[in-house]
Amino acid sequence: MSEENALLVEHVGKVAKITLNRPDRMNAVTPDMFDDLRDILAGIDTSKTRAVVITGAGRAFCAGADISGRSFSGGKPGDASRRSLEDHYNPAMLALMSADIPVITAVNGAAAGIGATLALSGDLIVAGKSAYFLQAFVNIGLVPDGGGTWILPKVMGLPRAMEAMLLGERLPAEDAFAMGAINRCVDDDKVIEEAMALAERLASGPTVAIGQIRKLARNAQGTSLADAMQAEAEAQQIAGNSQDFMIGAQAFATKTKAEFKGK
Repeated sequence: MSEENALLVEHVGKVAKITLNRPDRMNAVTPDMFDDLRDILAGIDTSKTRAVVITGAGRAFCAGADISGRSFSGGKPGDASRRSLEDHYNPAMLALMSADIPVITAVNGAAAGIGATLALSGDLIVAGKSAYFLQAFVNIGLVPDGGGTWILPKVMGLPRAMEAMLLGERLPAEDAFAMGAINRCVDDDKVIEEAMALAERLASGPTVAIGQIRKLARNAQGTSLADAMQAEAEAQQIAGNSQDFMIGAQAFATKTKAEFKGK
């Protein structure tokens, strides 16, 4: 378990708002925090919670992994880093990617290291105009982790992703928006408002289908067309058997507004 209140969870209607809450450390994360994030995601009751917003408290989204005071117990630092990733960070990122409901990230200030990877993992990404993304691993002789080498090329294309990872320079939110890597770039004081509005919109939608869409889209780039179509057929079976499809079809036929249940 991480330090007390390092992660805050607030339920707003059908939306779970998860806040990284170490503002004095610019929300630098620890392995325990990612264990808690994994547990929070695993414990979500999708009949009640139908979208997630992840943000950071204070002036930053997340400054990356907190390496202050880290002890390697006489071992090699690289060995300890591998264990930390395999046992803590990677399982949480996989849990995030495989969630059955949409995830919106609300990025305020710095999103660096694994914080940038986390921020860019949202299905929809909202950032303030002063926010920036930074993969600074190369500046200290390390490689991006937590899925960074998989996520960045998908959200910004290989050339820009290589630039971000090899040069280790800040990518301002406005530039990220211009290249299509994020969905919204808004005034800093509007980030949470915009993210929550998107989350509430998705949470009121057919979240069985939305959950299938997010998984299909994330997996499709690594598969053949035939495999992607087979996955679509299987997902369509799940969506087509949902209560939401029956509601949507009836609303379409009667030209009324669908009131989806997320079931």
